[in-house]
Amino acid sequence: MNLPSAESVRALHEKYAPTHESLDIVRTHCEIVARIALELADRCPLPVDVRLVETGALLHDIGVYRVGDGAYIRHGVLGHELLRAEGLPEPLCRFASCHTGVGLTRADIERQHLPIPPGDYVAGSVEERLVMYADKFHSKSDPPKFLDTAAYAERVARFGPDKVVAFKDLVAEFGEPELDSLAAEFGHAIRRG
Repeated sequence: MNLPSAESVRALHEKYAPTHESLDIVRTHCEIVARIALELADRCPLPVDVRLVETGALLHDIGVYRVGDGAYIRHGVLGHELLRAEGLPEPLCRFASCHTGVGLTRADIERQHLPIPPGDYVAGSVEERLVMYADKFHSKSDPPKFLDTAAYAERVARFGPDKVVAFKDLVAEFGEPELDSLAAEFGHAIRRG
């Protein structure tokens, strides 16, 4: 698969970011998610395409730049469309649309009346699951922060017991990342559950 270089990924962020502030927030988050995903991949007993994981993580939130005043939940679908329009391979585009929560199903979309096209936006490959899972440990909130496993489990509980089970399955599959050194490096607090 032909993946973009690190320079091309940076150029895509710069091309679509509406402000320097949004560029800094989103790109930093994507870099943190990539670092977490690569740490988890290093311990994963399954074969993992680490270059795909890194590139997918670096681009997973690119749709945030296109949300504007619209519903944030749309950022994954918007990112997928943006990456596809850039001519990137479908397996890479899926990192954008399949990382929200612990996966969005057609039933979730219908039950919650979400403003995205009906479908299943669920991470399938080990690489997609790694990036989706790594994304749970850092928030772009103001101020940005890390979340430990217990804190994210509390957060996802509001979406139903099935989502808690899905998250626990990811914890069992990939383990818990080491967040203290990243928190110190980036100066972001860790929310502990």
